[in-house]
Amino acid sequence: MLDVINTVVKAVNKVVWGWPMIVLLFGTHIFMTVRTGGIQRYIFRGIRLSVAKDPDGEGEVSQFGALTTALASTIGTGNIIGVGTAVALGGPGAVLWCWLTGVFGIATKYSEALIAVKYRVKTEDGRMQGGAMYALEYGLKNKKLGKALGLMFAFFAAFASFGIGCATQVNAIATVCKENLGIQPWIIGIVVAFCTAIVIFGGIKTIANVCEKLVPFMALFYVVGCVIILGMNYDYIIPALVTIVKMAFTPGAVAGGLVGRGIMLAMRYGIARGLFSNESGMGSAPIAAAAAQTQNPVRQALVSATGTFWDTVVVCMLTGLVLVSTIMKNPAINANEVSDGGVLTSMAFGQIPVIGPIILVVGIISFAYSTVLGWAYYGERCVEYFGGKRALVPYRILYIIVAAIAPVAALDLVWLIADTLNAFMAIPNLIAVLALSSVIVAETRKYINNIDARDTTPVPVVKKYC
Repeated sequence: MLDVINTVVKAVNKVVWGWPMIVLLFGTHIFMTVRTGGIQRYIFRGIRLSVAKDPDGEGEVSQFGALTTALASTIGTGNIIGVGTAVALGGPGAVLWCWLTGVFGIATKYSEALIAVKYRVKTEDGRMQGGAMYALEYGLKNKKLGKALGLMFAFFAAFASFGIGCATQVNAIATVCKENLGIQPWIIGIVVAFCTAIVIFGGIKTIANVCEKLVPFMALFYVVGCVIILGMNYDYIIPALVTIVKMAFTPGAVAGGLVGRGIMLAMRYGIARGLFSNESGMGSAPIAAAAAQTQNPVRQALVSATGTFWDTVVVCMLTGLVLVSTIMKNPAINANEVSDGGVLTSMAFGQIPVIGPIILVVGIISFAYSTVLGWAYYGERCVEYFGGKRALVPYRILYIIVAAIAPVAALDLVWLIADTLNAFMAIPNLIAVLALSSVIVAETRKYINNIDARDTTPVPVVKKYC
């Protein structure tokens, strides 16, 4: 039965991640880059705003809290194992497509966050709700179509949270702990489930407080570690860059068993892992953005856009350079014989005495656990959208159960299902971004040069989500 399910999921995954999805996703990134006038040029303003407080803005958490909650979910195993998978299956050229997905994806992340704040609502008990489902329901002129697409997004996102947000992350923690610390997987499952329960039952404010402290530490630790490794591989950095660019378009063999597999596979796995990593176009991060205290939609959208910059443009590129340069420097690693991204990443980092395994272990544990927290919040908001507040406790219990059993689950199938659900989530979200592109342009023109202006439009209060 499991083989049949695996075969079916593989077939569906191959279809949804074919050329149509690549064109839709990457095409939206480029289209919104043009429509917003190259919003990427404001990325450093967004970084400055992300650490500024906006106490007069309406919302539940600070801009930085919303950003770190989003970063908690995006900076996960996709940045380490996901990049390794892209290199193993798509060749070193996949790193370039992953990076380009991040560069152009900044515009899409900005756009989806803007409409999430623009069309957010407030429950009677004062909680902010927002995301692609609300943008579709309240933003599209065809209300029936908007509601149907909103439900579609919420449904797929809720189920995706168990895979991309929970099972794959906890399984990764269990694997790295067993291989490096000798701790049994079932113990890890219980510990992670307990720690997750304590945090997620506290709601968005508790999640944001934990993420504000955890995310900066884990990101800085990992980046510094990668820089040290690149310093040790300094003589292979330029050759690695040349290889990444060359193999993004042509097949061929390189040192260390690295093989360029041609433009189609490089694009497919690079863009797919780029989406899995930064979630630009998937519509998940805007759910956290909608809870932020902000004066206007553009201000928080700029802050949210920095998440893709940090996640893919910086962290994924560093991981890719570390992997390719280390493999090229160490012929004992034959990437052509490894199809598991996690194994390839472990082999690459393991070549670095002492510091390599430490960076990998601490990086995966902290990245993965933060993702579990961030996606728990996303899943809650989506479940509440179609199931009401009464559905929250059952969802949290099921989420914790999945965390407990994930270490003994079949990871390959879970990754495949998560990858497929990512595509199903992205479709209605990208429809929202494209259909509301004129709204995004109008709001950008209104506030981009007057970033502290207050949007006086009242946030509607709704009863059905209480």
